[in-house]
Amino acid sequence: MKKNIFLLLSFIVYLSAKAQTDSSVDSIAQRNLFQSLKPKFETYEKQYGNYIQTNNVKMHYLEWGNKNDPTLVWIPGTYSNGYELYEIIDQLVKMNLHVIAIDYYGHGFTPISQKDLSIYHVADDIKFLLDKMKIKKAIIGGWSRGGTISSAFYDAYPEMVQALILEDGGSVAWDFQAKASNIVKDIEETKQYYVNKKTMVFDHEFDAYWFMYNAWGIKGKKDKKLEKEIFTSYARIKKNTNGKYEINPGAEELTGENSAEENIAIIYTPFTSKTAFGASTHQLNSKIIYRNLNKPLLIFDPVSKNDWFDFKEENDKLTEEHQPFIVHKVYEKTWHGVKDEHPDEVVNDIKAFLLNNKLIK
Repeated sequence: MKKNIFLLLSFIVYLSAKAQTDSSVDSIAQRNLFQSLKPKFETYEKQYGNYIQTNNVKMHYLEWGNKNDPTLVWIPGTYSNGYELYEIIDQLVKMNLHVIAIDYYGHGFTPISQKDLSIYHVADDIKFLLDKMKIKKAIIGGWSRGGTISSAFYDAYPEMVQALILEDGGSVAWDFQAKASNIVKDIEETKQYYVNKKTMVFDHEFDAYWFMYNAWGIKGKKDKKLEKEIFTSYARIKKNTNGKYEINPGAEELTGENSAEENIAIIYTPFTSKTAFGASTHQLNSKIIYRNLNKPLLIFDPVSKNDWFDFKEENDKLTEEHQPFIVHKVYEKTWHGVKDEHPDEVVNDIKAFLLNNKLIK
């Protein structure tokens, strides 16, 4: 018996040592890759990155394709940036699309304005950009909060929208499942989350990436998919005034996710929120915005036990109410990021949707 216990303990020690060794080897490999790709990223940014001074901010955006082709404006998700399209952009351009991916406030290379801005101000920024480019109509799309901003753009400027593409956001109000009977419990859980939440400040740029690599679902990705994550990370990580590195510095304050007080406010008492951006995200009511929908709308709806937002039933209702305008694509066993898990299928669905609506040839 003692011999068996000794063998078991020895095996556990071996596994622990092996895990540490594997992690160390992986860290070295990722560090080398992170450093070696930087020149390629800088060249890519010079080729496709641009800035425009709107009435609200100096907005960064990426632009690909021929300006004479139909325009797709893409709005990224929270804490992401325009580089989230990197993996599929070549396929989108091959559809004869002119693609613009914007960075909104505190995301990518767009700074946070001193003004108290809402998601509708981002819509204004996009209109400003399209006006400057002399583009009268565009396909508007986005992921997560980017989908919500897409809906805000449609609400504000419906005459400029040819079609909408919403990836798990914007078609359903974020807090539609919030119940009065759960408010006390939800608030207590939110407070506890922030008690346990750690400040993410890093000594080196790679340390910030290594954290995201292990905690944000990057580990295990390869080739173009991993390169996309690294490029997106370059645009996320910034040096602060103390010479340390942060991930999207200031963005949590902007979205209202920096403290329990603000997070509770943007959901339950949005008019008391300190910033309009987070509150306006949660105030957007898709049922009202799309009450008179008359433009084609493609919804990417992931469904799984790990799905952050169970929108399927509400998306089914919206689709039923607005036939034949809505195409509702359900992706089973899929997490929040549909195009990340199924890039080729998403591209094919976008192509079919645009062809069926005669928006591309």
